[in-house]
Amino acid sequence: MGDVHGSVSTSHLSLWRRIFAFGGPAYLVSVGYMDPGNWVTDLSGGASFGYRLLWVLVLSNAIAILLQTLSARLGIVGQRDLAQACRESYPRSVNLALWIFCEIAIIACDLAEVLGAAVALNLLFHLPMVIGVLVTAGDTLLLLALQRLGIRAMEAVILSLISLIAVCFAIEMFWVRPDVAALGAGLIPHLNSTSLYITIGMLGATVMPHNFYLHSALVQTRQIERTYEGRRRACHYNLIDSGIALCGAMLVNCAILILAAATFFPRHQEITDLRQAYQLLTPLLGSAAAVVFAIALLASGQSSTLTGTMAGQIVMEGFLDIRVRPWLRRLVTRALAILPAIVVIEMAGEDGVGQLLILSQVVLSMNLPFAIIPLIHFTSDRTRMGSFANNQWVRIAAWVCAAGVVAANAWLVQQSIADWVKAAPQYATPIGAISGVVITAVAILLAWITFKPTIARTVDAAPLVVPHQKPLALTTYKRILVPLDHTSLDGEALGHAAALAQAQRARLFLLHVEEGVTSQVYGQLSSTAEVEAGQAYLDEVVRSLRGYDLDVETAIRHSSDPRREIVKYAREIQADLLVMGAHGHGILKDLIFGDTINPVRHALKIPILVVRAAK
Repeated sequence: MGDVHGSVSTSHLSLWRRIFAFGGPAYLVSVGYMDPGNWVTDLSGGASFGYRLLWVLVLSNAIAILLQTLSARLGIVGQRDLAQACRESYPRSVNLALWIFCEIAIIACDLAEVLGAAVALNLLFHLPMVIGVLVTAGDTLLLLALQRLGIRAMEAVILSLISLIAVCFAIEMFWVRPDVAALGAGLIPHLNSTSLYITIGMLGATVMPHNFYLHSALVQTRQIERTYEGRRRACHYNLIDSGIALCGAMLVNCAILILAAATFFPRHQEITDLRQAYQLLTPLLGSAAAVVFAIALLASGQSSTLTGTMAGQIVMEGFLDIRVRPWLRRLVTRALAILPAIVVIEMAGEDGVGQLLILSQVVLSMNLPFAIIPLIHFTSDRTRMGSFANNQWVRIAAWVCAAGVVAANAWLVQQSIADWVKAAPQYATPIGAISGVVITAVAILLAWITFKPTIARTVDAAPLVVPHQKPLALTTYKRILVPLDHTSLDGEALGHAAALAQAQRARLFLLHVEEGVTSQVYGQLSSTAEVEAGQAYLDEVVRSLRGYDLDVETAIRHSSDPRREIVKYAREIQADLLVMGAHGHGILKDLIFGDTINPVRHALKIPILVVRAAK
């Protein structure tokens, strides 16, 4: 997120303008709290248990506000996102394990978005599910376009999609007219083994682990004063931002559960699939209600897609210190989500989509402890956070949340293993052995990040930027290579190269690659007017440079691939500096005319000076 770090000003005197300036990060985060995975768990919970699981959504939202506030505070005060803080404080092996867990969570979330968008396309335009899944890969282009417009433009698009979802469900609530008394009874907590699986799914769908990484990075897009008062003010306004955004997400989730409870529960219609909900809404509330449902679902899938991609970039950069192109990162993540979706659709049919969606949310819940526990430790550390470290009641509340999540997941794991053994008693031994190994490894990692006493106190020992330990040494160049393409750029590149060569008494090597058809076929035997003109051009350049008392050598190569010839010649003469002119082409022109600088840059291990054309 370095390209948008500190890009939004917050120095406004007006209270409302300041709230508006700080507003945005929590709305991007809140999208993850109302993605298609939430829909299927909420619909399933409402259809199966009526209003009785409404308390799960309210409790999950309270937990989300608490933990998202902590993640925002880590970014504002500690100036680190959660992944960067882990990389500073943990050994590489632990960071690698946490990164893998987080990637699994992101893929599970993306799987829900893929399936949700595919279902919406199927409902609205009757596209087959497999085709809809493949179409979702194209949203990479949408992400690229939005990122070029800046963080505020992206926030505006996301907020528009959220508003569309909210309006759709406001209309649905008007049509279903829920039972107010039953709503109140649903806020009283109660849990049993029958509702445990769907409860865990709702918890994982609401409190998403990768959102903590995302939020702690997004708050750093705001310019704040690096003083106590500036940080205090930023934390205050981000708390307001989180409260409003996440309460809005809670209302959307409650509306989905209420819709199912009021419409399907009285008729004992169990909902395990989004398409099933759409089909049942049509005879009960009319075709207009079903279309509104599908439109909101499509908006949900697309908005979640954008924030999931950003979270993936933040996690990879933070844990591994690796930065890849957003489109490539998006394409890989989406491919890993598309594969299981297509396999399930082909093997289990479209009826298996609902169960796969619920499973994806349970996977998210299983990953929660590995994000929550480090977050609590980091924000409680006075060495890192100073006076903004968590006070006692916040620490107690956060640890109670973490313990509840761990206990619920442990209960679910035990119940799931028992169900597997019961369903396949002949495989009881291998199931027990494999489960035991996995549970032991996960428990060791969980215990390590929970009880390691110096967990967040190594920031000074392993800073993100390590200062140079050796004294500064001036670099000298002896062989400077300048590829020429007979355009106006040659003069720009030669001017810089000649100045360096004159200052350091270096030798200049000029290379021109002939790319004509004759040159490609006959190579050095080519003799055309174009080749002769190229030689005459080089001779004129040499005469000009020698007038400045420079040592110059020239070479002409014939090839269809100038990049390969530049790399080959640079190695041949053992060049220690390459000076190249850049046309400043955009993506489209690079696709048409080719890109020389990047392939050469990756193939050579010498410094490269890229000279842009003067405007």
